[in-house]
Amino acid sequence: MSGKNVTLHKLNELQATAISGNDISSSCLYVSAITISYAGQYAWISLLIVATVLFLFRKIYGEVVGAMPLNGGAYNVLLNTASKRTASFAACLTILSYMATAVISAYEAMFYFHDIAHNLPLIPATILLLLIFMMLTIIGIGESAFVAVIIFIMHITSLLLLVLAGGWYVLHHGTEIFMANWRMPVRSGSVITALFLGFSAAMLGISGFESSANFVEEQKPGVFPKTLRNMWGVVSFFNPVIALLALAVLPMVEIGDHQESLLSFMGEKAGGNWLSYIISVDAVLVLSGAVLTSYVGVTGLAERMTLDRILPNFFLAKNRRGVNYRIVIGFFILCLSILLVTKGDLANLAGVYTFSFLTVMGLFGLGNLLLKAKREKLPRPERATVLSVVLAVGFIIAAFLGNMRLNLPSFYVFIQYLIPAVLFILIMLNRGRIIRWLIYAINFTSKPLRKIIIETIRPYRALVKINSQGLVFFTRGDNVAILNRVMIYVEENESTKRLKIVHIANPESNNDNLKKDIEVLDRAYPDIDIDFVEIEGRFGPEIIDKLSKEWNIPKNFMFIGSPGNTFPYHLSELGGVRLIM
Repeated sequence: MSGKNVTLHKLNELQATAISGNDISSSCLYVSAITISYAGQYAWISLLIVATVLFLFRKIYGEVVGAMPLNGGAYNVLLNTASKRTASFAACLTILSYMATAVISAYEAMFYFHDIAHNLPLIPATILLLLIFMMLTIIGIGESAFVAVIIFIMHITSLLLLVLAGGWYVLHHGTEIFMANWRMPVRSGSVITALFLGFSAAMLGISGFESSANFVEEQKPGVFPKTLRNMWGVVSFFNPVIALLALAVLPMVEIGDHQESLLSFMGEKAGGNWLSYIISVDAVLVLSGAVLTSYVGVTGLAERMTLDRILPNFFLAKNRRGVNYRIVIGFFILCLSILLVTKGDLANLAGVYTFSFLTVMGLFGLGNLLLKAKREKLPRPERATVLSVVLAVGFIIAAFLGNMRLNLPSFYVFIQYLIPAVLFILIMLNRGRIIRWLIYAINFTSKPLRKIIIETIRPYRALVKINSQGLVFFTRGDNVAILNRVMIYVEENESTKRLKIVHIANPESNNDNLKKDIEVLDRAYPDIDIDFVEIEGRFGPEIIDKLSKEWNIPKNFMFIGSPGNTFPYHLSELGGVRLIM
């Protein structure tokens, strides 16, 4: 795809907000009911606390993605501040969260639609919905963004209608119902416990906030922080207000009896059947939009992981519209398998959903702290204070522990899903070492069996292919201690053993000491093939692009140290070059 076409398909503020906003704003359909079930009359306060936590995360995400505007979210920041294993763990959790989001949202959408079309078979309808959004994603992000915008506008309109109807109802019927609910005994024993459990349950209402960071490269410059602001505004207004209105329109007993469809029942009570119908249709649409968000988010993340050789190169194939269609199809198959295995009983997946996204947000906060410690000089448009980051991560830990208290069996299911995913990633990260072990074991077999194994799986060819991928580190003439840390990073995080150390300087530069240091490193790391290259010129995007094409080394396998405030380029201009120092 040409640069011109890429520019044409960049998402504007409304499109990017709609794609990520459909996911987070779909929580308005269920989070009030869930929070009221634990916090009772104090639910709206719990939801306001969640809004405060989300406000803290606005700056946390804004700082990290502003400094490193690359797809991948928590994976991206940890890849550039911690180890590849830590980043891969965050990626596993994110993919699990997207899988659970897609399946639950699709099934719940069809559950709401079932109230309208009573003969609808839920499982086949869910599969059809997943298939439709798979095809929309393959068609291209520009076209799928149009669908997302329509859904988002209709959803916000429906919620505004519900709020206005609820306010009109209270205006004409008074606050007797609210006062009756307010005087009821606290279900959880104490106000503090009620607020804590309500807060823990209400944190499910901000799942999806991390989505925008996973497709930031598809957004126009300056759009990302606006999507964070818009998402925060939507949930911070609607979630507490709807909970407050629900307590003013419906007695607590009726709220408990209609927990699964509280908003449509509330709409019927406040405005009539027409509003209840609108809310039901809106639920179908916005939950479908959350399915789209999962496809878009996981595509950006999985492509980045594939480029970093964590997932097989098979997934890099693109269609004429520049979409990684194999990633999209693979994600659909994954979702389909989960749906068929559970047979529509998705209660356990809800636990996977909650614990996954809470851990991802916690890791993102950790990544922010690492960014401050290791990349202090890296330019960024805004900064979150250390205290605010620690406070935000503390809230996430509290919510995680609170959800364990609320639903411990779901935590065990989360672990059962996480372990196989982590094992797969560990195998991919250590496949070079595993193949060498396999070759060693083959040598102890008989000659006929050895020949069959070698011809079947071709381990030597696979090992050569893994080790053949070159790496590049652009040095500024760093001392031996810094270069030694580069070698340690490559040895611990990369399968390949070919490293080019490139120094770009003017003709008068004296590199004798640098050459001696590299000779020392070459002897200290005999398993790594070090090639020192001197180039005249000026470091920048042009020379990175030239060397990437000339040496056939992807830019995400090129490393630099953390640039300072005087560095003339933004990291996004370097095409995915990684920071490892």
